[in-house]
Amino acid sequence: MKILSILCISLWSLGIWAQEINIIEDPAITNLVEKHVELNRLTETVEGWRIQIYATTDRSKLESARGQFMNRYPQIPVDWVHASPWYRLRAGAYANKLEATSALHQLKQYYQEAYLAKDRFAPQELLK
Repeated sequence: MKILSILCISLWSLGIWAQEINIIEDPAITNLVEKHVELNRLTETVEGWRIQIYATTDRSKLESARGQFMNRYPQIPVDWVHASPWYRLRAGAYANKLEATSALHQLKQYYQEAYLAKDRFAPQELLK
């Protein structure tokens, strides 16, 4: 009797591990997922965070502030954008808000008015 119960338990446990799961997916879902993947592949920019350190309507002041920033923080890339009438000086390119916030705290020593700004940029610009 003992052997029979051990045999039954062994066969029963093998049956549990040998089960298969089949997922039947609607072809429309498969098509949508493939389109989503293709659109992501074609997207040339990603959404992330930059630190806006300066804004002015005077381009020469912006260039001066950019030079000072590059001298203080050569490891952080900086660039400017123009949305009339404003020139905005933005630094870094961060994938998430946590990384950007950490860098913002460092920059606040010299740039008290700096703040985080959402932006789109090329994935190659992301700071590691």
